[in-house]
Amino acid sequence: MPLSWNEIKDRALAFSREWADAVSEDAEAKSFWDQFFTVFGVTRRRVAAFEAPIKKADGAGGFIDLLWKGVLLVEHKSRGKSLDRAFRQALDYFPGLKERDLPRYVLVSDFARFRLYDLDADQSHDIALAELYQHVRLFGFMAGYQTRSFGQEDPVNIAAAEKLGRLHDGLKAAGYDGHPLEMLLVRLLFCLFAEDTAIFERQQFRDYLEARTGEDGADLGPQLAQLFQVLNTPPEQRFRTLDEQLAAFPHVNGRLFAEPLPLAAFNRVLRELLLDASALDWSRISPAIFGSLFQSILDPAARRHLGAHYTTETNILKALRPLLLDRLWTEFERVRRNARRLLEFQRQLAAVRVLDPACGCGNFLVVAYRELRLLELAVLRELHQTRSSDFLDVSQIVLVDVDQFYGIELAEFPAQIAQVALWLTDHQMNLRVSEEFGQYFIRLPLKKAPHIVHGNALTLDWRTLVKPADITVIVGNPPFVGAKFMSAVQRIEMATIFRDTRNAGLLDYVACWYRKAADVLADNPAIRVAFVSTNSITQGEQAGVLWPDLLQRGIQIHFAHRTFQWGSEARGKAAVHCVIVGFWRQDEPEKWLFDYETPKSEPHAIRVSNINPYLVDAPNVTLTNRQRPICDVPEIGIGNKPIDGGHYLFTTDEKALFLMKEPQAAPWFRRWLGADEVLNGYERWCLWLGHCPPDQLRKMPEAMKRVEAVRQFRLASQSAPTRKLADTPTRFHVENQPDSTYLVIPEVSSERRAFIPMGFMQTDTLCSNLVKIIPDATLYHFGVLSSTMHMAWVRAVCGRLESRYRYSAGIVYNNFPWPEPTDAQCQAIKTVAQAVLNARACFPNATLADLYHPLTMPPELLKTHRALDRAVDMAYGKTTFATEAERVAFLFERYRQLTSLLPAEGVKMTKRRKSAQ
Repeated sequence: MPLSWNEIKDRALAFSREWADAVSEDAEAKSFWDQFFTVFGVTRRRVAAFEAPIKKADGAGGFIDLLWKGVLLVEHKSRGKSLDRAFRQALDYFPGLKERDLPRYVLVSDFARFRLYDLDADQSHDIALAELYQHVRLFGFMAGYQTRSFGQEDPVNIAAAEKLGRLHDGLKAAGYDGHPLEMLLVRLLFCLFAEDTAIFERQQFRDYLEARTGEDGADLGPQLAQLFQVLNTPPEQRFRTLDEQLAAFPHVNGRLFAEPLPLAAFNRVLRELLLDASALDWSRISPAIFGSLFQSILDPAARRHLGAHYTTETNILKALRPLLLDRLWTEFERVRRNARRLLEFQRQLAAVRVLDPACGCGNFLVVAYRELRLLELAVLRELHQTRSSDFLDVSQIVLVDVDQFYGIELAEFPAQIAQVALWLTDHQMNLRVSEEFGQYFIRLPLKKAPHIVHGNALTLDWRTLVKPADITVIVGNPPFVGAKFMSAVQRIEMATIFRDTRNAGLLDYVACWYRKAADVLADNPAIRVAFVSTNSITQGEQAGVLWPDLLQRGIQIHFAHRTFQWGSEARGKAAVHCVIVGFWRQDEPEKWLFDYETPKSEPHAIRVSNINPYLVDAPNVTLTNRQRPICDVPEIGIGNKPIDGGHYLFTTDEKALFLMKEPQAAPWFRRWLGADEVLNGYERWCLWLGHCPPDQLRKMPEAMKRVEAVRQFRLASQSAPTRKLADTPTRFHVENQPDSTYLVIPEVSSERRAFIPMGFMQTDTLCSNLVKIIPDATLYHFGVLSSTMHMAWVRAVCGRLESRYRYSAGIVYNNFPWPEPTDAQCQAIKTVAQAVLNARACFPNATLADLYHPLTMPPELLKTHRALDRAVDMAYGKTTFATEAERVAFLFERYRQLTSLLPAEGVKMTKRRKSAQ
């Protein structure tokens, strides 16, 4: 058991006095270092060897003064000799060491001075012997007080997962698989962590492996089985004849080692892999991050992208801080000078209960527990400062524990990892307390455990795990499965949970957790909830399905992170675009929106009066998928949908080659535009034979080949309606070909653009179903749709493809609250809209993508757009808006006014105003 820091300081002071006059390396060095190790409560003979033989970089043999494999190399000189030379000599030994035996620290000394090199941190510290007691914390790695800084990624997390991944593959290839393999890896993880964090003695597990197992690895499986049995047995119940090295291991309990496992068959290679893993500094492992990485070792394909999908601590805290932690820290600041109230606050911390109903490897629970412990440490620090002496027993003053945390996880292995990760975090935090108050504090044997259930959160009643009256917060990162990609089982779960909700089939899988949480909130309105979710549930059609269901149950959104990119600091980053929604039933005047300039930027907080389902400061209204516009404007539709297998579509070169074979087909080619062609200006062509007389078509054999290819393509479809289309192979599935000039809007456009580029097309151009078209649109309609006012609406309500705008008819266009301009205002918009087109025409070689790129948009075009914005704002009766949020709030209020007077769909609308023509 590690010594307290107070004891270490006392020993260091006595050591300095005893060795103040030492001079000779040969006569006194070994005794000096034996006693130096004793200062930190370590028996040198157990962990380190004198005069370790080594082959130096130049090939000559030599002897290392003292080597603690994988930890520390010591080079000692007589008093007054050069420490720089001693360090260079120490480095000469490195090429002769095995990779796993390379030390992190090099310590050189001449009795009077120490110089400690931390090779990982690239730091060195000079310490006089007489001042050793003042610097003992630099040697925390010797005493067992190794802690890590939180909130940053450490490469050792990935290195550790990779090493265990190779061990996993080797055992699996040998036939050791399934649950036994998963449990074995969990236990090995605990042992590796334990020996680097003072749960075990330093390198106790590694020493056991090296000393008690043969190099061929044949006996490693039985030796591990015996060790696990010892770890599960209290000392008083162990055999009195037990091997001394085994008997030195502590009792762990927690049922982690209770289940008997089949013996694993190791070999030389697998034994070496385990020893290599033991050489890592497992004290640097973050339980919050490593759980997800550890899970990925089970899938070699996923392992190639280690870190791609784990949840960073930064992102976890985006949910936890406004949900729970900010409120608690505010309360702490209010009571920190009042000892009685501070004690009450500590008891409040011990009463917090956190539920993650999609806990995975426990990332959210681990970070939540760590942050509560850090807050409790701040409380204890304040209480300590008000007392005249130290706490008598630090173990009696720590109240926050792992049994305050609850999780539900579908897969067994991550559930096991979550439980172990919380125990490991508990021990890390106990070391923090030990460092703070100078007393060693460890919770062994484990008496309390987190409540992690292996089960399906969507079929399990959460109330059976924890009473709603006891829950403080529900938080997590439920699965990201889109509505179109759910399995048959998931669709049944969705239908069961949303049995009373219309169009629930449009919802992503994550919506199930929102509804389940809302049901629990009905039993305890004080519970606060925050989920990380795909941004689709706050956009487009889904917002109009999910949120009316939740709002009628009393749910209010109290904070939200708008769309940001869910990434990690490891390689293989995930590019998932997410939101975080914090909601509960109790009303509070203070609500916060966290907005992002780009999905990759840092958030800025905005205090708002209300957060609606689209995560904007606006009334709680939701948009239905309408068949017609709510205002008197032309109707919008999609372009043509061929379902032709590409046989009717040509590049310019392909068209030229086709016409060389069949020149009589020239009249039947029409220019073809999809969203990409509109934006980037390249040419594609369509062989449109729908109006070609049959006698002419039969004279074009190459065209006939295309028609037959389309027929065969449709006949091969698994869809009955598509097979039916094979009867008319020259016609498209959807045909929308206006007989006059029409407006084209790309369906998908980059979110970086201030405006969605749109334009007018002539009747000789066919558009694909990847664009929206508006026949009969005028300059007035083009002007309003090209304005910042309309774009604010788009950004607030449109669906997204990742973060790109996905323009829709039923949600965006048909719900858009148009202005009611006077004739003069309408004419002003038309005039400036034409100016926008004229400004574009000044750059005939530029594509719309060039013209509307944020870095290349011509000043002339930007100037006309600003003029257009002023004209459109005037039509709404406004001269200026301070922010886009203000625009959106205005538009939602106007939408509410318009729809309250709107007849039900199916009632004929009145004719358009002439001023809008």
